[in-house]
Amino acid sequence: MEKPEAAPVPRVGVAVFLTKGGSVLLGRRLSTVGNSTFALPGGHLEFGESFEECAIREVKEETGMNIAKTEFLTAMNYVPAEEPKLRHYVIIFMRADPASADEEPKNMEPNKCEGWNWYEWENLPKPLFGPLQTLVDQGFKPFPP
Repeated sequence: MEKPEAAPVPRVGVAVFLTKGGSVLLGRRLSTVGNSTFALPGGHLEFGESFEECAIREVKEETGMNIAKTEFLTAMNYVPAEEPKLRHYVIIFMRADPASADEEPKNMEPNKCEGWNWYEWENLPKPLFGPLQTLVDQGFKPFPP
């Protein structure tokens, strides 16, 4: 007897605006979801993990960098209609500073990302990963007023 297919459930992602001056850190994705788009460092929230813990872990895993001053910025309910597989994400956006001003990112997951670079907020590369593009389209800015 076949098991009935489980109903899809939302997943929680944490994305980190790692900022330096007027720039943010972005990497070009190498994955089936959002392939070749520029995205923030981040990933899935693990069971029992705080948003801050997830931000620290994901930035370290992806860029090798330590971060400081993590803070919650906003959250988004994201259900991309254009993808062939139905997905629903609740995305938590955090902001953080590099722990050391002279530390530069390393590409710790070359199978998932082409590399990390700093981009001026007013001159972001294209195309952006869907959730980030949605924020940009809404006029969102990740810097303190």
